[in-house]
Amino acid sequence: MSDLRQPHAAPATEHVQAPGDSGTSVAETAGADGPEQTSPVGRLAATVDRLRREVRAAQAEADGRALIELAKGILVERLGCGPAQAARQLAELTEQAGVTPLEFAVEVINQASRDRVSEVTSAFLAATAARSDAEASAEGTSSAVRLRTAESGALAADDTQAVADSLLEHALTPLGAEAVAIWGLGADGSLSLAGSAGFSTAEAGRWWHVPPGVTTVARRGLTEEGGEWIRSLAETGLPSIGQHHHPEGGRVAVPAGTGGRIHGVLEIAWPEPLDQLSPPIVRQIEALAELCAHTLQTSAPPDPASDTGPRILPDVAELMDLVDGLHDPALVLMPHLDAEGRLIDFRIQHVNGRFLDPAGRPRGVINGALLLETYPLSAGQSELFDRIERVYATGEPYRAHRMRLTALVDDVHLTAVADINISRHGGSVLLIWRIEDETARLANLLQHAQRLGRIGGFEENLLTGEITWNGQLYDLYGRSASSSPVPLEDLAAHAHPDDAVAIGRFLRAVLHQRRPASAAFRLQRPDGVTRHIRVVAEPVLDSDGQLYVVRGAYQDISAHHWTEVALAATRDQLAHTEQQASERNRLALQLQHAIMPPTQAPLEAPGLRVAVRYRPAETQHLVGGDWYDAVVLPSGLVLLCVGDVAGHGIEAATSMVVLRNAMRGLAVTGAGPGQVLTWLNMVAHHLTGSITATAVCALYDPERRTLRWARAGHLPPVLVRGTEATALPLVKGLLLGAVPEAGYEEQEVQLAVDDTLLMYTDGLIERRDRSVEESLAQLLTAARSVPPTLEQQLDRLLVHSRSDTDDDTCIVGIRVD
Repeated sequence: MSDLRQPHAAPATEHVQAPGDSGTSVAETAGADGPEQTSPVGRLAATVDRLRREVRAAQAEADGRALIELAKGILVERLGCGPAQAARQLAELTEQAGVTPLEFAVEVINQASRDRVSEVTSAFLAATAARSDAEASAEGTSSAVRLRTAESGALAADDTQAVADSLLEHALTPLGAEAVAIWGLGADGSLSLAGSAGFSTAEAGRWWHVPPGVTTVARRGLTEEGGEWIRSLAETGLPSIGQHHHPEGGRVAVPAGTGGRIHGVLEIAWPEPLDQLSPPIVRQIEALAELCAHTLQTSAPPDPASDTGPRILPDVAELMDLVDGLHDPALVLMPHLDAEGRLIDFRIQHVNGRFLDPAGRPRGVINGALLLETYPLSAGQSELFDRIERVYATGEPYRAHRMRLTALVDDVHLTAVADINISRHGGSVLLIWRIEDETARLANLLQHAQRLGRIGGFEENLLTGEITWNGQLYDLYGRSASSSPVPLEDLAAHAHPDDAVAIGRFLRAVLHQRRPASAAFRLQRPDGVTRHIRVVAEPVLDSDGQLYVVRGAYQDISAHHWTEVALAATRDQLAHTEQQASERNRLALQLQHAIMPPTQAPLEAPGLRVAVRYRPAETQHLVGGDWYDAVVLPSGLVLLCVGDVAGHGIEAATSMVVLRNAMRGLAVTGAGPGQVLTWLNMVAHHLTGSITATAVCALYDPERRTLRWARAGHLPPVLVRGTEATALPLVKGLLLGAVPEAGYEEQEVQLAVDDTLLMYTDGLIERRDRSVEESLAQLLTAARSVPPTLEQQLDRLLVHSRSDTDDDTCIVGIRVD
């Protein structure tokens, strides 16, 4: 494909940054003090970016200094002077010529050497003779500077790999190339990869040796006169290193020879198809090949199988092949350890062809770099680096939907949203992300919104008669996608006859009055189903004010229509039900207040003061079944009890009345508290519709000052003696009504003068966010404070109650005189 070397396009090196120039752009300095730098991660990223630029500037300065020193040496030889005088002479000549010291040094070297590089410079000047002298001179000088810098880097390199790095950085990247390979020719005709740049380590490991007779791009560069110049690698079908990355890209393979002997091949890869190259660029590539030949004469190609060459484990190589077949951007990461074996970073071992760097850097630059050095913000708020580190440590894969990724590009934070997938494979980590495309996301969102809202869109061109429906509209009409859309003028034919007036008014507004309008009608579908539809349309006018397009949407509002019908039908029923409920609650509240007044006159009992308190629920519809009783029995004993019927409303209130009156009647028999609860359980289970309740029943003997008590699933009474308050030990007893027959244990407590006993329902202490034990402990703390009178103590407990259930509360207190 020799035609690629014919003059066709302008040289691809119209602007090249000279070595020694830091290259700091306006964008790089403008954001240095931006708000992004205030965070620690932002400052870290800015520091890494600044250090990276300083290193690049130092490297470029070192490359240029070598050329300047060489020019000084030439002046020393020609002028017969010392180094100091040569330096002053070089500075004076540079100032007179109006160029940079580096450019003048290259000019001195070209005049002294008259080698291939000088020929390239002359060719550039001749090719640009039609342009201004200054422009041609600048272009030729720029090309010479690049070639001399690459030459200087190659001469200073320790091996061919460093030569490849220098060629790509200084000479080939300005030409648009993304990778370079230097092949050494063996005595048996085999090719060995002496050095490469821009290709991954795994790719170099797979191509380190090509046996004789195998036709590759590099082999064709040896056999074809003048080398192989390929516009697109995919068009030839030839195998070569990096063929899976940008297969449509161009390739050039030029023999590297000197002194009449070929030592190898220089192969260059471009990411895009290669257009015809001008003769100066062709000569530049041939000059680089000659430079490689000098290096191949003195350097042996590294053996990847040796301990010093790149070694890629089989599982890592297979993973890289897998990554190359993915449709999403992916990185293969290898752990990077310090001298003590601690993980400090990950090295980017391989990137696939789908990878695009946010900063626009080629994949060859990313390959082999450290993750935190390349993307310092991965350790920021996204916690991407922490996730990678955890996956490597545990082996547990990590997946995240819509993770925010941030990259620092010219001191500007660029953020993208992506789905992340991180997994460990052997000793490496695979990072895959799928960047969310904004256009596709919005289109998908619109489609889901139309589906959920049962909306179908349309557009009708009134001039051509072309009608466009989306899929949702065909579904609304009950028509197949292959059927013809319905024009607006035929809308009445598909609607209920009673809706013809509304449709006519809608069409007149849109088609004749040329204003947006809407209408609701009943659509009669071909399958016999009638749907309630709302249509909205707006006219679109051309530059002459004529109507030519109508756009709009149909929405299925059947569910909304029938909901309104159902609501209208149930309004009266709901109002009647609310009135009944209000009446029931009012009756229950009246019944409760009649039987259980909030306060009650003190009970007259010898040697005993009794007080009771009742606090109804704050919300009337939560009228409960809490009850209490304190009465002197004919035997002289005092009956004390509290209880709580499950549920609320009129049923709970009436059940409370039944149990309270039943307990009074059973206690008159002279039975003990345990027997009374046993009988009351039968009443609750058999005679009241199987209600359930809790209760505490106690009989106080004024003569002996003893209290016998039993419980049915209720909280224990609290005894206050002096400054101590304790809950009485629990005795066994199921709640009332749970089983047909149940036995209840009794316990007797000896009381002393000034002792206070409190019986209460759970509305006093119950909280939604705490256990019963914690609430009971708070009650004991509050009960230790003993006011002068029993009534004040009960009132204080109600005031300081921390219950949050809005339930009824009953308290019965006795104090021994």
